[in-house]
Amino acid sequence: MKATRLAAAGLAVTLFGALVAGTPAAAAETDTTSDTTTNTCVTDPATPKRQFRAMWIASVVNIDWPSKASQTAPDQVAKQKAEYLGWLDLAQQLHHNAVVVQVRPTADAFWPSQYEPWSEYLTGVRGQNPGWDPLAFLVEESHKRNLEFHAWFNPYRVSMPAPSGAGADLSKLAPDAPARQHPDWVFAYPPAGAAGSRLYYNPGIPEVREFVQTAMMDAVNRYDIDGVHFDDYFYPYPSGSYQVPDDATFAQYNRGFTDRADWRRDNINLLIQEMGAKIKAAKPWVKFGVSPFGIWRNKSADPNGSDTTGSQSYDIISADTRKWVKEEWIDYVVPQLYWYIGQYPAADYARLVPWWAEQVRGTRVQLYIGQADYKSGEPAYGSYWMNPYELSNHLTLNRSYPEVLGNVHFSAVQVKANRLGATDIYAAEHYSRPALVPAMSQLPSRPLLAPVVTAAERQADGVRLSWRQPANGDGPLGTATSYAIYRFDGTGLADRCDFADASHLVATVRGTDGDRQSWVDTTAAADARYTYYVSAVDRSWNEGPVSPPRFVN
Repeated sequence: MKATRLAAAGLAVTLFGALVAGTPAAAAETDTTSDTTTNTCVTDPATPKRQFRAMWIASVVNIDWPSKASQTAPDQVAKQKAEYLGWLDLAQQLHHNAVVVQVRPTADAFWPSQYEPWSEYLTGVRGQNPGWDPLAFLVEESHKRNLEFHAWFNPYRVSMPAPSGAGADLSKLAPDAPARQHPDWVFAYPPAGAAGSRLYYNPGIPEVREFVQTAMMDAVNRYDIDGVHFDDYFYPYPSGSYQVPDDATFAQYNRGFTDRADWRRDNINLLIQEMGAKIKAAKPWVKFGVSPFGIWRNKSADPNGSDTTGSQSYDIISADTRKWVKEEWIDYVVPQLYWYIGQYPAADYARLVPWWAEQVRGTRVQLYIGQADYKSGEPAYGSYWMNPYELSNHLTLNRSYPEVLGNVHFSAVQVKANRLGATDIYAAEHYSRPALVPAMSQLPSRPLLAPVVTAAERQADGVRLSWRQPANGDGPLGTATSYAIYRFDGTGLADRCDFADASHLVATVRGTDGDRQSWVDTTAAADARYTYYVSAVDRSWNEGPVSPPRFVN
C-alpha cells in the first residue's frame, strides 16, 4: 500500500460524518469514480475494477432452469427455487456480477401476465398457473447477491418444434394464447409438415410489433429488473429452400419499400428502436441489450464488414446489428462469438473481436462477448475446443481491446459442467477478484457521499464492518444501491491508484433498508492487521468516494 497525505472528503461530508458516527473526519485522497484513474495508474489486467460477467440461464426446453425433473418433484415450487439459488451460488463463486435469465421463451411468461399465458417450462403444461410468481423471486434473490438481473425475452418465437413443442399446430398452444385469438398474426416456418416447423409472430404486422412490446413492457413496468435482453432470434433462420411466408404482409404493410429484404430489416429496426425508447420512458435506468449472431456482414459483401465468410445476420435474419450500435438504440451488445482462435476463415474469434471493438468505438454502446462454454471439451466441435485453455485464451485476447468490457457465458449448465476444467481455468486467470459492472454515462446518476464506517470488530467468523450512508438519496444526492468494500493488509493509508483495479476489492454487497449497514469479512485472518474502505455504488454502478479508513489491529 502506498502512503499519501490525507485530504478532506468535503466539509459537509466531514462534519456530517463526524456528528453521526464520531469517526475520523478524513478520507484517503481518492476519487474511485474518476475516469482518469486507470489512465494514470498501473493496473493488473487480470483484476479489472470493472467488467461485466454473467451466464445465460435458459428456460426454453428446460435447458438450464427450471429443470425438467422439477416439474414432477413432490414440491415443485421448492425444487425450482432451490435450483435457482444453486445457479446464484455458482455465479457468486465465479465472481459474476449479473445473470441473464430467459423469462419469455415462446410468447409466454414467467410471471402472471395479463397478455400471455404461463410458460409450459414451469409446469410442463402450456398455460398452467404454477402457483407462485417466479419472476418476482428471480429478481429478489439475484439482488440479494448484488447480481444484476437481465430479463431475457424472445420477441417473436411462439412455439418449439413437435413433438415436445406445439410445432405449427395452433390448437396445441395454451387456450388463452394470443396467437389462437389472432391466427393471422403468426406464420409457420418451415411450413407445417416439414421437419422443425414452428410458429412465429409475423414481424411485418404493425399490431404484432406493438403487442410484443406491450407484453414485454409489462415485466419492465412491474418488476425491478436491471436490463432487457434480446437474443438472436428475429426473422427465423433459413431452413433449406423454404421462404418466409410474408407475401401478403409485404403487399399490405410495405410502407413504400420495394425491396423486401430492406423492409424486413426495417421491421426489426423499428422493434429495436421502439422497444429501447419505451424502456427508457418507463425506467431510464433499465439497460437494453441484444446478443446477436456474431457476424453482421462479411467484407466481401460490404466494405464495413468483418474478415469472415460465414452466415450474415444482416441477410439471413434481417438483423442490422451494426446500425443498432451506431444509432445507439441499445445500451450494450453481446455478439455470440462462438468460434475458436485459429485459422478458421469462416469466423475466427481473433478477427471478430477487433471488428466488434471498432463498431462500438466512439459510441456509448458497451461491448461484451458471448462465450461458447457449451463447445469446450466437446469433440464434435473439433480439436481446438479440446484445449482446456481455449476459453481462457479468448478472455486474454479481449484484454488487447479496451472496448471489450465483459463476457456472457452460454450457458449455465455448461459453465457448471466445467469440462476439461476450462471453467476453473478462466475463472482463476480472469475472475479471481470481484468486479463492478461497467457504468454507463447515458443512465441517470447523482453524486454519492462517502459512507461513514462506524465499527470494524473481530468476531468468531471474521471481521464485521458497520457503516452508515449520509444523506442517502436526499436532495441532489444519489441513492446507494450497493457498496464496494476494499481491504488492505496492515494499517496504513491507501493511494488513489490502489483503487484503480480490483486487487484490494473483497466484495460488493447489496444495501439493505435502513440507515445502518453491515457485512462480515469471513476471509479475514484472525491474527492479521487490516485497513478497510467502503464506497457507495448507485443503481447504475457509479461509485462515490471511499470512506475514511478503518483499521483493525
